[in-house]
Amino acid sequence: MSSDLISSNPEIARQIDPPEIAFADELAFLAVYDDGPRPPGWRLSPSAVVTFVLGSDGALTSGRERMTITPKYVGDRRLVERCVVTLAGSRGLLLVGEPGTAKSMLSELLSAAICGTSGLTVQGTAGTTEDQLRYGWNYALLLAEGPSQNALVPSPVMTAMRRGGIARIEEITRCLPEVQDALVSVLSERRLSVPELGEDTVYASPGFALIATANLRDRGVSEMSAALKRRFNFEHIDPIADRSAEIDLVTRRTQTALTEAGTPMSVDAAVIDVIVTIFRDLRTGHTAEGWSVERPSTVLSTAEAVAISTAVAMTGAWFPGRGDRLRDIPGQLLGVVHKDDADDAARLLGYWDVAVKRRSDEGASGSPWRTLWEARDLLERPR
Repeated sequence: MSSDLISSNPEIARQIDPPEIAFADELAFLAVYDDGPRPPGWRLSPSAVVTFVLGSDGALTSGRERMTITPKYVGDRRLVERCVVTLAGSRGLLLVGEPGTAKSMLSELLSAAICGTSGLTVQGTAGTTEDQLRYGWNYALLLAEGPSQNALVPSPVMTAMRRGGIARIEEITRCLPEVQDALVSVLSERRLSVPELGEDTVYASPGFALIATANLRDRGVSEMSAALKRRFNFEHIDPIADRSAEIDLVTRRTQTALTEAGTPMSVDAAVIDVIVTIFRDLRTGHTAEGWSVERPSTVLSTAEAVAISTAVAMTGAWFPGRGDRLRDIPGQLLGVVHKDDADDAARLLGYWDVAVKRRSDEGASGSPWRTLWEARDLLERPR
């Protein structure tokens, strides 16, 4: 069975559905409901794309159908609107931020809404070659027939140009600079020459655009050339600013993960509240009460918070004799924090001695912070 068939067949079981499949009903509804002007090659108007990404305020009505569009990305509406305007103007869009800030998710949602697929993707690495951004060859056919359209293997970028779709390049700054610069002519001239086929040139169809992501805090980052930077609009993706929005997102994602895993366990609101609070404290270096804490060197993203809350819930489901789920948080946190810097374990212990201890002292009997304080020893010995 071909990979294309696997990706497009709704009957195939998948751990994670791409947004064009997971939200196919919403996209189909918006295509009928949406009566706004659409840029050339787009399936939805810019306004409908934003609605798909951020959700609708209540139910929308189209004929006899009513549907509430679910929020899928938590972030600044103006940022999403700027992203949509950039793509409508055929500019390159570069989403920059720390790991785990949902840059890839946003790029997938935008692609699915605009052109119907998020699958035209290149994963940037130090080993990514120029062929993966432009085109390659089926060498068996190349040797048998010589250069021909039949032997040509188009890249996702070339395919997007032909279709008038969105190409996605994940972690573009992990590619070597000379590989990155293969995109300069694509973004400026909107065409891709194939000199091996003589005068053959692929021209970008209406709707073609490119979305790239970059984790500038990661190791192995290559500086983009000035020429390539000029062809992108940069949008910085920050961690979720609103605490209640982050709690809501972690709750929904945790419940989804538990449902997909077939775990007979509900989400514990107290556990999620504590996890999000700890993450926000360590992320900013201070608590809501104004106490200073030392920030670990690792990135504490919302995605990591979802992973911890899901792990804690699953532990309670599969090992019900372990008792209070709050006692599983320290070990899970240590596994997230203690990755790059050996001193991060000590920083986490210092956070326990400042924030957790003070909240434990000030809280009533049965406070989750008292339970966490009593579990401090779990940070001092192997899990």
